[in-house]
Amino acid sequence: MAILDRQVIASAQESVLCWLATVDSDGQPNVSPKEIFTVYHDDEIIIANIASPHSARNIKANPKVCVSFIHIFKQKGYKVYGRATYLEQKNNGYEERIAIIAQLTKGQYPVAGIFSIKVDRVSKIIAPSYSFFPNISEQEQVDSAKKTYRLK
Repeated sequence: MAILDRQVIASAQESVLCWLATVDSDGQPNVSPKEIFTVYHDDEIIIANIASPHSARNIKANPKVCVSFIHIFKQKGYKVYGRATYLEQKNNGYEERIAIIAQLTKGQYPVAGIFSIKVDRVSKIIAPSYSFFPNISEQEQVDSAKKTYRLK
């Protein structure tokens, strides 16, 4: 069975950002947004390093990471836990992954490297309002979020 099933993949595809959580050599956590990311096979997330020297340094010191992504209106998503590797041009597997990243960036961003996360486990992220209002539909949640953000 795939670690990243169809629901997780669909959620990643409809998310605009993901958040990469790393820890430095002193144990200090760091969370930073990443714009260019995708699911690679059914057990790996790849993320472009566009401007993330701290994340790259932290992963070299401690490969344990968490990647979170949510649909901002549905207010649902996933946390993906795993071990990250920082890939550069000299590394095996870089060329195949950078080809996918290049399709996503459309040449608009310089890519310094790739964060490759081998997934160990996945857990759901669900806004508390789904628990407080168990009869709320996903569409009602979307409508409420759009109202909050003053969107039509």
